[in-house]
Amino acid sequence: MADHALRLLRQDAHLAELAVFPFDFDLDRADHVEPVRLASGGPLLPVAGDGSGGTYFVCADGSVLYADSEGSAGIIGSSVDEALEIVIGLPGWRDHVDLSPADGPERIMARVAEVEEEFREDYGIDEARPELRAALGLPERSPVELIGMLHTALLRTEPDFLLLNAEEGCAYSLLDRHPRRPLWEPVLAQGRADLAALRAGDRTAWDATATDPVRRRLALRAAQFDRADDDLKLLRHLVRHEAESSMTDELRLAAVLVGLRGHAEDLPLLDEVRDTDFDTTCGLSEMPGPDDDGAALREWAQGLDESLFGTDPSDEPPSTWTELAADQGLVELARTALIRRLDEIELDQSRLRRPGAPKVLDPSPLRTLAREFEQLGDRVQALRAQRLYSALQDTAWDRVSARLTQARLERETGQLPQAGETLATLRDILADPADGSLQYWRGVNLGRFIAEEHYTLTRALADADLPEEARATLTAAEEIRGELSGAAATAVRELAVEVAERVEDSWDLS
Repeated sequence: MADHALRLLRQDAHLAELAVFPFDFDLDRADHVEPVRLASGGPLLPVAGDGSGGTYFVCADGSVLYADSEGSAGIIGSSVDEALEIVIGLPGWRDHVDLSPADGPERIMARVAEVEEEFREDYGIDEARPELRAALGLPERSPVELIGMLHTALLRTEPDFLLLNAEEGCAYSLLDRHPRRPLWEPVLAQGRADLAALRAGDRTAWDATATDPVRRRLALRAAQFDRADDDLKLLRHLVRHEAESSMTDELRLAAVLVGLRGHAEDLPLLDEVRDTDFDTTCGLSEMPGPDDDGAALREWAQGLDESLFGTDPSDEPPSTWTELAADQGLVELARTALIRRLDEIELDQSRLRRPGAPKVLDPSPLRTLAREFEQLGDRVQALRAQRLYSALQDTAWDRVSARLTQARLERETGQLPQAGETLATLRDILADPADGSLQYWRGVNLGRFIAEEHYTLTRALADADLPEEARATLTAAEEIRGELSGAAATAVRELAVEVAERVEDSWDLS
């Protein structure tokens, strides 16, 4: 970690005073206004603050993240030394976060001069700056170079340094408004490279891409948005292998891309693909059969292409890119996009309005977000999404089902009292459902799952040395099991006995 300058500031009171005044970098203001954490879970060390309530944090790789008191954050240097170069070299640097090298030297110099002139009216920056730079061993750089460094640093903020409110889970906004690449560009990079290699006849790529499910899916997506007349051979190769993954969106896409050529000789191949298993048979049921002609195949493919695919990656559902990012191991890229999406919905639920029915909200995107967060292993964000989803359910069945998942996530994140409260709400709905959707809950899997979650929470409470809460939850679990039909009650009997013994043991020890 390049923190030579920080060590000197900590060792020399005079230098520390110069950093505070006039450069507003105060080692004694290292307490942020609220608890925060990185979405990635990486370490975050506060080292200084400023008079406006902002805080400078050092991240695991030495990068410095600045967070203001209004909910914005961004990387401002790859090290403390670099961050101090910017803080000292650009007094009032926060007024320059919208500048970039593209603005040109003339505009950059004019803006910096304007801000510095305001500082000169109150602070002796011309005397303090060279003294502090020299003492800290920092080079003298032009404002144009410093703006370039700041711009480069700011663009590194996402996805690896997304800052969250540690209590609410929502993300800080970016310090700047510089344009970023759309999510699909980094996600699709591997697919584009593989598609280029396939087109070049690279035999190694030919086999490696076709046999790797993730690379194969990415190559097909790349072919979707960059179509070439000569791709038919490689598309035939990929569609055969994609069938090994059963029914996927990319299998349907591959069939469409082959079908758009309208060659009748491809019908036997596509029929073979359709017959791979039950799911592919159902998923491709409307595809023309081997006795049809090329015109029918093209018409089918054109219809699906228009309704489901197309050639603009920005038209794809966001989940296409977050799932492909996660599949490649680009976890923080996926997580950042999902958190931003969840924050947008939380702030403005009108985003859930159904097309054609503006007064009706469709909460299903929240369920999708919760599922994707769980797949990333981020149960905290999954719980955020699930709580919103639960609050928007209408029927008693849906309210119970949603709260059952919510209680599980609360338990898995260690929020045992909240899980107990959620299950209590669930039981209230069972007692007074207000509609007929729960008429048969006692004899179906829902009843079994409700009982199992009660017993599982009971065990967690006992393990957490909360015997009274465990006994209360066990009582509720037994009452629910008593209402279940024979098969459902039998399915949870072993768990019930095990948990009851665990509670008795914990009670005896209390």
